[in-house]
Amino acid sequence: MKGLDIIDGSYRSPQVSTSRLIPSLRFYPKLLNILIKLGIEARKNGLVNDNFHATAYGILKALEGSGVVFEVNGVENVSSVDGPCVYMPNHMSVLETFVLPGFICPYKEMTFVIKEGLLKYPLFKDIMYAMDSVVVKRINPREDLNVVMTEGEKKLASGKSMIIFPQSTRSLDFNPKLYNTMGIKLALRAKVPVVPVAIKSDAWEAGRFLKDFGKIDASRKVYITFGKPMTIKNRGVEEHKESIEFISRLLQQWGVKVLN
Repeated sequence: MKGLDIIDGSYRSPQVSTSRLIPSLRFYPKLLNILIKLGIEARKNGLVNDNFHATAYGILKALEGSGVVFEVNGVENVSSVDGPCVYMPNHMSVLETFVLPGFICPYKEMTFVIKEGLLKYPLFKDIMYAMDSVVVKRINPREDLNVVMTEGEKKLASGKSMIIFPQSTRSLDFNPKLYNTMGIKLALRAKVPVVPVAIKSDAWEAGRFLKDFGKIDASRKVYITFGKPMTIKNRGVEEHKESIEFISRLLQQWGVKVLN
C-alpha cells in the first residue's frame, strides 16, 4: 500500500505545481469518487484499518493535487507508543477527520467519537458504522460522557486507539474553555496515554449549505503536530492543562487566534 513519505517523524508536501485558481473544482470530484468506493466496500465487505489508511492517503493527495500544502510533525509520537492511545485534536474543519487516519493507521487500529449528525449523510453513515465509531448526540453532555466512557473503554480494550475532538463544535479560533475533559477521563478509565494534537486546517472552509463541504483555499497551509504521549495521573488536571498549552502555543505560532 502507498504510504506518506515521513522522515524523522515529519511530513512535508512535495513541491506543488498545480494551479491554485480552482482548487475546489479539482478536489471535490476526487473526494466523491473516493467516498463512493469506500461506501460500497463498507456495505459489501466491511472495512479494515488498511481501508482507512488508503482513504486518508487518497484524500490528502487529492488536496495536495488541488494546491494545498501540508506540514506535519511529531509522527514519532504515534509510531513509538505501544498499545492504543486517545488522540485529542482541536477541531477546525472536516479535513482532520479525513486526514488524521493517514498518520495513525500505519501504526495503530483506530476509530472516532463522532456526532450523530454525520450519520445523516448516506455515504458517511455506512463508513462511520463500518469504522465501529462511538456516536454521541451532542444534546445531553452527561449522556454523551456515559456513552464515551462505556463504548470507548471497550474499543481501547480491544486495541483500537480513539480520536476524540474535545471541542463541542468546529471553530476557526481556539477557546480553551470549550476543550473539554472527555478524552482525559476516558484515558484515565482505560489506563492508556493521551496525545494532544494541534491542527490548523482552515484550508477546508465550512460550506454555506452543507457545513462539511465548503471552499478549498489552497493559499492556506495545513499544519498538524502530534504532541508527546502523556500518562494520566490523579484526575488528569495537569495533563488537560498541558494539552491546552501545547495546542494554544502552536496555534498562535500559526497565526490562529486563541481566546482567553
